[in-house]
Amino acid sequence: MNADEGRAESRKELPNKSLLLAVCAAGIGGTFQYGYNISVINAPTAYVQDFINQTWSERYQTQISDDGLTLLWSTIVSIFTLGGLIGAMIGGTLSVRVGRKGTLLTNNIFALLAALLMGLSYPTGLFELLIIGRFISGLNAGIAICVQPLYLGEIAPTSLRGAMGMGTSIFITGGIFTGQVIGLRELLGKEEYWPILLSTTCIPAFLQLLILPWFPESPRYLLIDKGDEEGCKKALKQLHGIADCDSEQEDIEKERNSLSGLQAKKPWELFADRSLRWQVLTIMVLNAAQQLNGINAIYFYAGYVFKQSGIPSDKIPYATVGTGACECITALTCGMLIDRLGRKVLIMGGYTLMAICCVLFTLTLTFQEASPVVPYLSMVCVFAFILSFGLGPGGVTNILTTELFTQNSRPAAYMLAGSVNWSSFFFIGLVFPFIVLGLKQYCFLVFLVICCLVIIYIFLVVPETKNKTFLEIQNEFQSSKKRQIGCLDGAGTILLSTSI
Repeated sequence: MNADEGRAESRKELPNKSLLLAVCAAGIGGTFQYGYNISVINAPTAYVQDFINQTWSERYQTQISDDGLTLLWSTIVSIFTLGGLIGAMIGGTLSVRVGRKGTLLTNNIFALLAALLMGLSYPTGLFELLIIGRFISGLNAGIAICVQPLYLGEIAPTSLRGAMGMGTSIFITGGIFTGQVIGLRELLGKEEYWPILLSTTCIPAFLQLLILPWFPESPRYLLIDKGDEEGCKKALKQLHGIADCDSEQEDIEKERNSLSGLQAKKPWELFADRSLRWQVLTIMVLNAAQQLNGINAIYFYAGYVFKQSGIPSDKIPYATVGTGACECITALTCGMLIDRLGRKVLIMGGYTLMAICCVLFTLTLTFQEASPVVPYLSMVCVFAFILSFGLGPGGVTNILTTELFTQNSRPAAYMLAGSVNWSSFFFIGLVFPFIVLGLKQYCFLVFLVICCLVIIYIFLVVPETKNKTFLEIQNEFQSSKKRQIGCLDGAGTILLSTSI
């Protein structure tokens, strides 16, 4: 049996039970927190604003101005993004120094501290604690979204790397959905419960602290970074089973030999390495596009669309929960398809469907009053866009960041990718209200252009990484570079297609 046949056979096998549990243990206190903290802040908006107003009146014997209240509330919401950006910038460094698993466990300190501060804000009458707590929650989320995909990509066998890597997206969407459900009035969405609601972020942290220690550190980190052959073999046996650990250890050994004598790169060193030029550009494009592709605009318009469709205002939160459930379903579906169809097909397909939805949504919003049927078509577009995002860009982007780099440059790549992602998140939050004000429903034409440009870039530049080792992917980029140089020598011009 040759190597390709061996891989095909292993691909048919289900993942080891211990591997699945390790993914869950990493996810529950990892990217679940990111999704949960994004959505849970929406439910108590009015109650927190009343608390700020009341506290201000008691302190200064005057009512806070509308502009001042808006500024404080916007700070509470948006400072999460600043914390996330800083978390992403330190996450890679922590993962090299204390390990992938060690960083995830240490990161729970931020989640517990944030929960404590936000829970104490109401009884102490200090709304400033909400600002500090949200900032620390952002730190936690930024580190998690940087390190968890790194851990999942390194503990999974080559044939299951895509499916296991989808754990990142599945837990983000699961966190969003859980935050939406917990925020309903029937649970913790009532006024008297909002401090408890915001402090529930401690629960996933406690769960991870209880469960994750039972699972091993990343085998690649143990062998390549620490030189611990025995620890690597033990970890592989627990995660992959005795039968499959030898071939995986052989792949890790090959990567270690190719990186012999090389130190872990810093983010700025990635730009100086010409052999990583296209990989760096690719993760920057894909991570920026993940925030700038219109998904935030869809959520902005969702409430309006649901209202126009005849859904009563008090029932709109339940429709919003439906969008969260829709994301969860597509993330799970993507997890099942990614190792069959490949990364390139899914991410290009997702962006293509999103581009189509941008056109249709612009038309339905423009002719909203033309027919009673049109608002329902708009609602279909909302769910179709979310499905398309979850099927491609939402899930595949993080996996490609893992796969396009080898061990010594991967943590730095995640720091760079996370910084671009969080910066784009902050940028779209800052600029989007002005785009909507100026262009109204035609803002989706801007997102249409972005989606189309990303499709072209992926088609021309990004290779298929399905069922390939990290070294094979690296070599494919190197051979592409050689073809580019050959073309330069022969014709004196660079064809974009040679950069594939």
